[in-house]
Amino acid sequence: MTLSPEATRAPSSPASDASASHHGWVLAVLGTAQLMVVLDATIVNIALPSAQHALGFSNADRQWVVTAYALSFGGLLLLAGRLADMLGRKRTFLIGLVGFAAVSAIGGASNGFAMLVIARAAQGVFGALLAPSALSLLTTTFVSPSERSRAFGIYGAIAGAGGAVGLLLGGVLTEYLNWRFCLYVNVVFAIGAGIGGWVFLRDQQRAARVHLDIPGTITSVGGLVLLVYGFSQAETRSWSSPVTIGLLAASVVLLGLFGLLEVRTQHPLLPPRVIRDRGRGGANLSVLLVAVAMFGVFLFLTYYLQETLHYSPVTTGLAFLPMVGTIMIAATVGGTVLLPRIGPRLLVAPGMLFGGAGMVLMSQIAVHSTYVADVLPGLLIVGFGMGLVFGAAMNVATAGADPADAGVASALPNVAQQVGGALGPALLNTIAASATASFLLDRPHPSTEVLATASVHGDTTAFTVVYVILFASAVISWLVLPAGPIEAAEGPAIA
Repeated sequence: MTLSPEATRAPSSPASDASASHHGWVLAVLGTAQLMVVLDATIVNIALPSAQHALGFSNADRQWVVTAYALSFGGLLLLAGRLADMLGRKRTFLIGLVGFAAVSAIGGASNGFAMLVIARAAQGVFGALLAPSALSLLTTTFVSPSERSRAFGIYGAIAGAGGAVGLLLGGVLTEYLNWRFCLYVNVVFAIGAGIGGWVFLRDQQRAARVHLDIPGTITSVGGLVLLVYGFSQAETRSWSSPVTIGLLAASVVLLGLFGLLEVRTQHPLLPPRVIRDRGRGGANLSVLLVAVAMFGVFLFLTYYLQETLHYSPVTTGLAFLPMVGTIMIAATVGGTVLLPRIGPRLLVAPGMLFGGAGMVLMSQIAVHSTYVADVLPGLLIVGFGMGLVFGAAMNVATAGADPADAGVASALPNVAQQVGGALGPALLNTIAASATASFLLDRPHPSTEVLATASVHGDTTAFTVVYVILFASAVISWLVLPAGPIEAAEGPAIA
């Protein structure tokens, strides 16, 4: 991905001409929007028991509060990225913010299960419009090498830490206010980001040669929705369920058809040039793999802290703060200082190794382990590793894309994170449940201590799978990502 100086010269655009003094505000606006979208994937999980009690829906229905958001968000990201290219990224960013705030308020005021699920699905729609718009605005606003590295380091830290922040914020709001405030809080985020976006973001010239690919849209949306839904069904029904197999098989067929269409159509939804580049393709793959591990950590460590160590929701959220801190430090330093000098391979692959080493430590926890001695060291190492990955991958995943493709290129890392976040819990839940059942197989009348040990055995088995995934991902990242600095990562979209 080495380019000539002429190729890497920043194209002139209104976004890139924005006053440098405003760039700090632009980063704050886009970072706030990204945080709102990412934390919404976990903040509602903490509030679910309270919401279920208040609205009276069943355990079987409970998954739809989470799944409805994931389906619409993950399924519509590519389409939303292309709409941002067509309609203008500031416009789609503000529409996404206003819509997200409105449906969040409706969800918080829900008087029944149906109203809550519809609001969550609508959140996913507007979140899908918002996320790639924010990332593409970041790509086209921060054009100098030093600015771009700093901005993407901070943005990557937010992307990596947002899920843990959601757990903490959800616990605080649920325990001290009400579950409804886990949705109402989005209005506060959106108002602040919306005012800042209106003032500081610059309108961009829309790409005249971008057209909507209808067949590609239908097959990509259908394939991604079925993929995410199939993973959710694997989590609740099992991987061997005919429903799960049928959904995943249909997803593979539709996504395969989408790929065939994209190489033949004149105006593809996802131009092959966007992912054919080794740096961008490898970075998106890295985001997907690390998301599988990250969401597994959030899920099973939350179970362990609350069910085994008997932490409250707030204390559980606070327990993740050291991880958040190390993610932010590693992502900022890695993306700002190291990436321009050593390139993505020497950041992402070691980051995966650090994450795997931290999970090795966490796989050793037991019923009577303590947070400080047994959980915290692994949590810090995992956070450091994930920060290195996100700080580099978010930058490289969008580097060098054609200006007309900035929106759809920015949608891809969000798609990767969403798919990984759906696959991780589905895969690991199945493995953990099987491990727990096997542990209890020869104990027909288990004591409370044995039940607790079986639960922890399931958690540590999941952690073991996570570190195997991360170590394998380190090898894959080393082989796929280019060596040395990537010039395209130092500029905005390539002319």
